[in-house]
Amino acid sequence: MTIIIIILAVLAILVIWGIGLQRKLVSAEELCKNSMSQIGVQQNSRWDALTSLAELVKSYNEHEYKTIMEVIGQRKEITPSSSAAEAQVQEDALSKAFGQIKLVVERYPELKANQQYLKTMDSVNTYENQVRLARMTYNDTVTKFNRMVRQFPDSIIAGLLRFTTKDYLAEPAGKTDMPSMKI
Repeated sequence: MTIIIIILAVLAILVIWGIGLQRKLVSAEELCKNSMSQIGVQQNSRWDALTSLAELVKSYNEHEYKTIMEVIGQRKEITPSSSAAEAQVQEDALSKAFGQIKLVVERYPELKANQQYLKTMDSVNTYENQVRLARMTYNDTVTKFNRMVRQFPDSIIAGLLRFTTKDYLAEPAGKTDMPSMKI
């Protein structure tokens, strides 16, 4: 009789441990989704600011405006269920559109001096910093989640419940290069 009670107690402890772990895994996964959603929110703000910049470009060069709007038209929403690769594709598209706007601005110095342009550029820079912070938060959250999924004995329950590791967001190309210090 005591053996049955001991076996039942051990099983109860294992079930309680498994339920607790499942709840922690779900919570960590939801934090990852929330972090990805925050990236999407900040990227949307950047897209909106770039669209405003494109509208300013329109008054200077219609062809450039159309080219930039084609890139902006490739905009896809980042949702909590988006992957790191999807977020990176959008980051690359943002960089491409912003690069095209910079080229136009270099050709039209009066655009560079436009107060609306300067305000919008400040917004773009603010949103870019917020995206950078959101990306860091996402990668930190993914680290914690992946650690839970991979470490023994939690990995057993994670595998049974089909929790898998998540991909990290890569640093955008060129961001890790040391800037030129030539004057």
